[in-house]
Amino acid sequence: MNSIPKLPLADWIESIVDWMSTYLGGFFDGLSLVIESIVNFFAGLFLLPHPLLFIAIIGILAYLIGKWKLALFTVIGFLLIDNLGYWQETMNTLGLVITSGLISILLGIPIGIWSAYSKVTHRIIAPLLDFMQTMPAFVYLLPAVTFFSLGVVPGVIASVIFAIPPTIRLTYLGIKQVSGELTEAANAFGSTSWQKLFKVELPLAMPTLMAGVNQTIMLSLSMVVIASMIGAQGIGATVYRAVTQLKIGQGFEAGLAVVVLAIVLDRFTQNLLKSKKRGD
Repeated sequence: MNSIPKLPLADWIESIVDWMSTYLGGFFDGLSLVIESIVNFFAGLFLLPHPLLFIAIIGILAYLIGKWKLALFTVIGFLLIDNLGYWQETMNTLGLVITSGLISILLGIPIGIWSAYSKVTHRIIAPLLDFMQTMPAFVYLLPAVTFFSLGVVPGVIASVIFAIPPTIRLTYLGIKQVSGELTEAANAFGSTSWQKLFKVELPLAMPTLMAGVNQTIMLSLSMVVIASMIGAQGIGATVYRAVTQLKIGQGFEAGLAVVVLAIVLDRFTQNLLKSKKRGD
């Protein structure tokens, strides 16, 4: 019995990547320059003040957003990071996470809205999101390195691909969960599509949408160690070196810095919506 010949899927993928590298190289170079500039801007901004001044500023913001418990944890956590000697690495990581998170949010929310308004778009986007969420994160590093070489940029690109699905899914879900009666009432009052979106649907979908933003930021942060394998600087590189050199203590310290950063970012995004509601 003749066996079914294997599909040359790997060859097809290689051909597509080669074509993109040849004909879109200039675009990727420009995009790499923009992304690297944004990461360096945020990292430089966070490193500009003295660590104690930065901690005081972030502590005040934490108090305004989540009151004294969040402020106390934030101040103690960042003081610990500074004391352990990982301040610069943590700020570099924060710059990478903020950049990838912003790109994911700026792309994800419009795509989620588009999916909610178009069934065809949703049918196309939904399986792509399944693919992006189930594909091992290491696989994203291969095309990222091919197009953007080594460094922080492929780490940001891989983080965006890995982290953007929750924002798209939960933006779509939040808008679809808006009561039909409310949208019908908005239509009855003569609201345009833009007015209905910004004054009815998005405000009501905000809790669900913010949950997606929160998950996107957490997933971006979870990529920092993986991104360090392709040259991205930050606390992830310290964790990676500790793993390769079997330095358990150093690995624990660097991992603790990641944990503190993750908890602070998580609580900040969770409390942003609560503080907005209190202001309303």
